[in-house]
This record gives sequence, structure tokens and C-alpha cells, in this order.
Amino acid sequence: MHTDTERCVRAVQSKDARFDGWFFTAVRTTGIYCRPSCPAVPPKVENMTFLPSAAACQQAGYRACKRCRPDTSPGSPEWNARADAVARAMRLIRDGVVDREGVPGLAARLGYSTRQVERQLNAELGAGPLALARAQRAQTARLLIETSALPMADIAFAAGFSSIRTFNETVREVFALAPGELRARAGHTRSNGNGNGPAPSPSQTPGTLSLRLPYRAPLNPDNLFGHLAATAVPGVEEWRNGAYRRTLRLPYGTGVVSLTPQPDHIGCQLALTDLRDLTIAISRCRWMLDLDADPEAVDEQLRADPLLAPLVDKAPGRRVPRTVDAAEFAVRAVLGQQVSTAAARTHAGRLVAAHGEPVADPDPSGGLTHLFPSPEALAGLDPETLALPRSRRTTLTTLVGALADGSLPLGIDSDWEAARAQLAALPGFGPWTTEVIAMRALGDPDAFLPSDLGVRRAAAGLGLPSSPSALTARAAGWRPWRAYAVQYLWATDDHPINLLPTV
Repeated sequence: MHTDTERCVRAVQSKDARFDGWFFTAVRTTGIYCRPSCPAVPPKVENMTFLPSAAACQQAGYRACKRCRPDTSPGSPEWNARADAVARAMRLIRDGVVDREGVPGLAARLGYSTRQVERQLNAELGAGPLALARAQRAQTARLLIETSALPMADIAFAAGFSSIRTFNETVREVFALAPGELRARAGHTRSNGNGNGPAPSPSQTPGTLSLRLPYRAPLNPDNLFGHLAATAVPGVEEWRNGAYRRTLRLPYGTGVVSLTPQPDHIGCQLALTDLRDLTIAISRCRWMLDLDADPEAVDEQLRADPLLAPLVDKAPGRRVPRTVDAAEFAVRAVLGQQVSTAAARTHAGRLVAAHGEPVADPDPSGGLTHLFPSPEALAGLDPETLALPRSRRTTLTTLVGALADGSLPLGIDSDWEAARAQLAALPGFGPWTTEVIAMRALGDPDAFLPSDLGVRRAAAGLGLPSSPSALTARAAGWRPWRAYAVQYLWATDDHPINLLPTV
């Protein structure tokens, strides 16, 4: 979008927050870069230049605006709506792969050479993988400086910097303030009550970090949190005191997150055994809640169908509830084949109790006890111990074996069509299981479930075709957002997945 100068200028002059994260405005005369909705007086058109990423702005020598804090805007929704190499690379960088494995590791995951990855990212984003990862480290550092009391040395390594010196130099270069000055400024702004960034909320549990996760409005929390709460696996997930809580398996350790829907953000409390996992934990929570979606674009497309329009108008901004672990969800999808939500939770809970890794809940009143078992932990399970039909035991053990030996790689970097083909080749995997994994584990916004009973029932009630083939033909007009159409169709039922818990 940054190449459409006229459209970008209109967005900046109208301070349109819908475009935050889509592009950044660099101002030649001041040397700063802003989000489109910056509250400052818009610069003269001839002084503006538009860049596709914060990393490109920083690489060009611009520093972040101290008023609009462009580094805290929601991420570009484009990377979650595409499955090409650049989009997959961006999802991996956001997940911390460059910090952990370097550019060669990123390239290996994508199946390209490092030179090809560098070239593609520079061509589209104006910055290479190292610069993009550096921008993310700077953003994480600022978040921790301003919203926690952690010592600066701890913040440096939690944000992914290799040394205190690099941390200090990057913060000064990007924000034009030393880390201590950034913290002092944030404290002064909050004390005056006029801050516009992610100020911390009081932590409910000692040892947790309290953050705010921004999103593009509108956001309807009913089906998002309702689905996560209604399908919560005992010991791994729970709804408690108005928040969805779950355990996290992370590269350096484990974590527990508590996510609370608020009118203008998602409250996030994180307890981590290793602070180096902070960036990836935030990234996975944003992914699970689909916070980088563009609800305006989605709803506009779906409103074009006169039979869907009333559902969209009634409760706009529905998100697709995803997962923090694609392999975990694939296992749970098999356990949920042809059974009720309650039965699927029971099966998953038994698996967790028998094979999950114990963890300590930082909240004394909490009920989280385990991590969901990894594919490696499940690879040797005795199928006779599973209270499932024999055919489903075969499906589960075959899936787990493929996940454990790496022959079935599932993750945010998956090629959606290639993953579909691999899943469909497994015994017991029909269109419903394949598509629900594509929707909720892989993040394909166009995944569709025409054979789902709830979808068919809703379609019939709205006057849409109810047979899978006819409904698929009608849904061609909903592309590329059919996964969101499914959420609106499911919402016509009073099933608990569509209702925000009241306790």
C-alpha cells in the first residue's frame, strides 16, 4: 500500500487508525516516522515519504515518533492473509526465528537460499531479515522499559539483544532517548494520565508482566474468547475471573498467560520461566487471538452478500480463534472428530493427565497444571489405552508419528496447500479435519467448512444453500475471508463457543 501515495496521504490527513501497521509515514524535515493516525499536525505532503515497515524507516535513518509510538501499532494484516515466501518469512521473524536460528535458519525453514530471502524481503519491505528482527527487538525493549520494573540488563536479553551495549545503542538510535530516559518519560506521562501507549495495569500475581495488546477495532470478543473457553482442555486452559488462561511451551522454557478482553485492547499477563521467551510469547498470543486482522476489510467483503450482511452488522469484528501450537491443535482436531465439544475436552484432558509435562500455576487459585503433551511425548503411547474407536486410534497415532519425526511440519510458516495435501493423505483425515486445522492452526483466512453441521444448519436458516457443494459455490463471493464467514455462521447458534463466559 505504501506505493499508493495519494491513498496514504488521505489516510494521514484524516488520521485514519485503520491503516496503522499497513504503512509508516517518514517526515524528511524532522527525521521521524509516524503511524497514519498520529495526533500531531500532519506534515506537508512534499515532506512525506511512505515506507512499508518500521525496519525500513529505521534503516533509512528515521527515529520513532514520541507521540504516536508507531512501533506499538498492530502488525500488518497482510502477512496473515498470504502464504507466499515473504508472508511466511514475516510470520517467522515475528516468532523470533532470526534471533534463535539466524538468517540461515530462516532461509532453511522457507526452503530458499539466504540470498533469495534477503532479496525478496528487501524488495517488498525495504529491509532485510536482520533489520526486521532488530526493529522487533527494539519494540520489545521499549515495551519492557515502559511497562515493567525489570533491570535494564534483564530487558536487554529478554528483548533478544546479545549485549547491553547493543541494546543501549539501538534504543538511542531508534527512539532518540536512552533507556533510562525512555522509562522516566513513560512514568511521567502515566502519572499525568495522558499516555497513549501500552501503560501497565496492576499485576494480579507476583512475578508476572502486565502488557496491553493492541488491535484494530472493531473486535467482537464473544466467539473469540467463547470458543477458547468452551473448548478449554482441563489443566492446560481455563476461564477464570473474566480471563482466558493457558500454559505455553516456548523455546527456552514454559509460561502461563492470562488474556482479558477490554474495550480498546487485550490485557495480557505473562509469567515466564525464561524472559528470552517474551517476544515469542506475545507473538503467539496475538496470533491465537487474530489481533493483526483487518476487520474493516473482512466485514466489507462479507457484507456484499445480502444474506450475510445482517449477521455482520449485528456483531462486526469477529476474529478466527486460533492456537498457540499447531501440532497441539492437530491432535485435538482428531480427538474432536464426530464427538461433542464436551467429549473432545474429556479425551484431551485424559491425554494431558497421562502424558503432559507438569507446570506450576503462578496464581495460587488457578487450575493450570500441565503443558499439552508434545508429539515426541505422544509418539510412544499405547493406542489400546485410548478410549477411541480403533480407526481413530490409527488416525491419531499416524498423525503423532508424522509430527514427531518431522515429516509433517505444521506451523505459522506452513505452505497452506502443501500442508492440506499432506494432511489429506493421512488415514482418517477428511475435508472437515483438514480445513479446521488449516483455519485454526495454520491461519488460512480462506479455510472453509461446508460440511460442518453448524455451518450447514446456519446456512439453511439464512436461506443459503445447505449442501456442501452448493454452499461452496455460493461462498466464492466471500473469498478470501471464508474462515471469517464461518465464524458469523456459527454465531447464529446459541452454542457456548459463541458466548463470552460470564464467570
